[in-house]
Amino acid sequence: MNELAMSFAALAGFVVGAMAVLLYRNQIGTASRRSGAVEEPEPGALPQGVASVLAVLPSSAVVLDAHDRVLRASSAARAFGLVKGERLMAAELLALARQVRRDGEIRESEFEVAGHRFGQESTSFAVRVAPLGAYGQVLVLAEDQTERRRVEAVRRDFVANVSHELKTPVGALSLLAETIQDAADDPEAVTRFAGRMQHEAARLTYLVQDLITLSRIQGAEPIPTPSQVLIDEVVQEAIDHSTTKAAVKDITLVSGGAEGLRVWGDDELLATALRNLIDNAIAYSPEHTRVIVSTRPAGDSVEISVSDQGIGIPEEALERIFERFFRVDAARSRATGGTGLGLAIVKHVAAAHGGEVTVWSKEGSGSTFTLRLPAFGGTAVAVPNEKSLEAAL
Repeated sequence: MNELAMSFAALAGFVVGAMAVLLYRNQIGTASRRSGAVEEPEPGALPQGVASVLAVLPSSAVVLDAHDRVLRASSAARAFGLVKGERLMAAELLALARQVRRDGEIRESEFEVAGHRFGQESTSFAVRVAPLGAYGQVLVLAEDQTERRRVEAVRRDFVANVSHELKTPVGALSLLAETIQDAADDPEAVTRFAGRMQHEAARLTYLVQDLITLSRIQGAEPIPTPSQVLIDEVVQEAIDHSTTKAAVKDITLVSGGAEGLRVWGDDELLATALRNLIDNAIAYSPEHTRVIVSTRPAGDSVEISVSDQGIGIPEEALERIFERFFRVDAARSRATGGTGLGLAIVKHVAAAHGGEVTVWSKEGSGSTFTLRLPAFGGTAVAVPNEKSLEAAL
């Protein structure tokens, strides 16, 4: 908040200073043209050049006259709904402007505007109000802080969730180590607790690996060394990796669709993303069901879909399932042993490849996750191979 206040103060100082200079130059210029007689600006008019300064400001800027009428408002201020016609619509800002006009002191505050912009329920602003000129004019600067606050909230949640997820296996390992020490004379107990320690160590390893992967790709930056990737190989690698997990629940993994599809990217990252989708489908599917991986060309893109016959996802949770550590059912997630980062990794891998991941789901009817990636060469070309998919359906 201190950094924000300093930058906001600097911005306000620049604007007020620039306006003062423009006003001074305007008065001097008028004086020189009229043989030394200085003509002051009209009480209800802006000094020459002030409008130009306001036009280049990234913040929402509004200048009020002595009667609270809007003399000038930036396009951003109107876009946010702070100004309509000659009126300042935010009551909090109007009250703040009147206080500044009365005592001449610069004031800062924060407030929210109801409604939505780009899907947001409300918009948060950091505000600085300062007197301008000698005729009761007031300058209002409002900086949109909505995205900044959202990022800070995500960061706080991420740190809190990482701390919790790390603490659980570490605490379990510590407790199991003490238990083994106390049961040194019981080989059977030592064997049982050692197995639990291996399980918790594996869970910790998966979490660290997922965090490293997420850290590597979360900036949505382009793949540093992309190459041609054969989707058939990526699908096969992902299925081979998940076969053991599927066998435990007697889940059949089936691949089908089209062969020969290619994309431009990183085969390791794509295999990781597809493994996460398959593992997620296995974790939330009942025993003796099927998970189907299908591929198809879609114009200039390649689509890889993973469908299951699982429990499905509630409609209200669909928008959040790609968030880090978000769990639809926390108790079930702990039982499955996932890290809560799998779908977040899929989303960032898709973004890093210039693609996207979407989901269709209905409670009790299963889910389908679709990874859509730009095709190699600009056009998806494939050889149909529908046998296994038709058999699965």
